[in-house]
Amino acid sequence: MKIFLFIIRSLTGLLLLFAAITYFFPQLIEQPAPEGTMKTFGEGLAATVYLMPFVKSLELICGLSYITGRYVTLTNLILLPISVNILLINWFMMPFTPVFAMPALLFIGNVVMIYRYWDNYKQLFTAR
Repeated sequence: MKIFLFIIRSLTGLLLLFAAITYFFPQLIEQPAPEGTMKTFGEGLAATVYLMPFVKSLELICGLSYITGRYVTLTNLILLPISVNILLINWFMMPFTPVFAMPALLFIGNVVMIYRYWDNYKQLFTAR
């Protein structure tokens, strides 16, 4: 079980690192031009100058945390709203495309890691 969780954590961390690095260094990989609603959505995100660099910085930090295995409990909480938003954006903007597999894998990896560290979160849900 430890090997399985290590593989999930490492693959999720590598996926996050890849997404953040290709955002900050767009010349590394050629991105396809967005079409339709994704083009409009991308223009809206570009209009908010701070949002995408902030999210990609968090993805970079979370990816490094997953790779190193440090602060994984905190990383799971930080990454959950980001992975849900990525999943929902891709679900509504580009449903049933091969691109949808990566956000789904990111979300599933995050849920598996939350399940693994669930004992650490029990104090958050106890009433005092």
